[in-house]
Amino acid sequence: PRRLIPFGCATYDKGSAQTNRKDIPERYFHCDRVPTWLYPIFTKKTGGKSAKPGWRRIRLNMFDDPNDVPLTIDFFLTPNFSLLPFTAALEPLRSANRMAGKTLYHWRVLSEDGNHVQASNGVEVNSVGTLYELKNSDAVIVAAGMEAQHYRNDRVFGALRRLSRLGAAIGSLCMGAHILARAGLLEGRRCTIHWENLGSFSEEFPEIEVTSHLFEIDRDRFTCSGGTAALDMMLHLIAKQHGFNLANEVSEQFIHDRIREPHDRQRMELRARLGVSHPKLINVIADMEANLEDPLSQTALADKAGLSTRQLERLFRKYLSSTPTRYYLNLRLQRARQLLTQTSMSILSVALACGFVSASHFSKCYRECFGRTPRAERAVRHDAPTLVMQKLAGRAPHLDPNHSIATHSRLTPPAPLTDT
Repeated sequence: PRRLIPFGCATYDKGSAQTNRKDIPERYFHCDRVPTWLYPIFTKKTGGKSAKPGWRRIRLNMFDDPNDVPLTIDFFLTPNFSLLPFTAALEPLRSANRMAGKTLYHWRVLSEDGNHVQASNGVEVNSVGTLYELKNSDAVIVAAGMEAQHYRNDRVFGALRRLSRLGAAIGSLCMGAHILARAGLLEGRRCTIHWENLGSFSEEFPEIEVTSHLFEIDRDRFTCSGGTAALDMMLHLIAKQHGFNLANEVSEQFIHDRIREPHDRQRMELRARLGVSHPKLINVIADMEANLEDPLSQTALADKAGLSTRQLERLFRKYLSSTPTRYYLNLRLQRARQLLTQTSMSILSVALACGFVSASHFSKCYRECFGRTPRAERAVRHDAPTLVMQKLAGRAPHLDPNHSIATHSRLTPPAPLTDT
């Protein structure tokens, strides 16, 4: 959409001269691209006397203009990123170029140091540069993995904020929302993250609105829950810019029979996940999963389902070979395990967040279930990823640089990391 430029209430630098509204050509009054000497209108005087001649894009919404091609999309890979969502986000761009018969999208792969990046499964992907030397981009997508909740790099955070100020849309795949949140790029925006990390993300960033949707697109921020959800998100963005006919053609190329909506659920339905079809039992388990911090009594669960406690126990024994109390306890302990390994919350805070009245009772139940104490669990989980990746690094072959996935597309050469 076109954006009305708010002229008339201030003066702006053009070289060494001062100018006001009457000196600004009328053709700039309704546009989404303005000369750099007008760029301070939208920022805090980032242009000024030192601004170079040229253009900077002022983007109100992304992927809206079909004539805005080719878009340059940069993928920033963090160590141990998840490979599936990365390829699921990149491949639709390649296919869209092929199906359209022209270059709609450029892409580049970036890393912290400009060298190859190892995914969580040991596969190495080459990069063409670093995030810090990036001068312009239409969109930057952060691809991360299970270790993103421990990622700390102020230089990366600063580079992402700089690119956002320059007009780039910022997105993330899988656990990348953790990195955007720490960079302060999700304030006032909706986001999503993998279902396994929803609880820990909400505990760490209570001020951020996080949903359980497949993906979220909120103005110039877009996040997806990971896995194949990245494919649906990119198909949605392609459809937004170039229409559903092209998006459907791309979808069919990947044997993807339906482009899922943002609000579709991440997890399988309880009926399919448990292999149980009894409606009252399904409702009871749903109530359990929704009340982990303040557990409901067995009597309350039975009353809500219209059952007696004895009938409820029989259903659990018949279909799940467990008792309601034991099944509920295991759900709470699984949630506790996620919080222990994904957050820096104290053990007492984790215990209270999972419905335990004391740390000692929590530790006793945890040790009985998992064979180690909560403190030992946290120590083991923090050390394990590093040890595994050290072993992988010793035997994983390097990719042939002549066949790098970072080189973008057969249709055009990679775009340089400079202003164009």
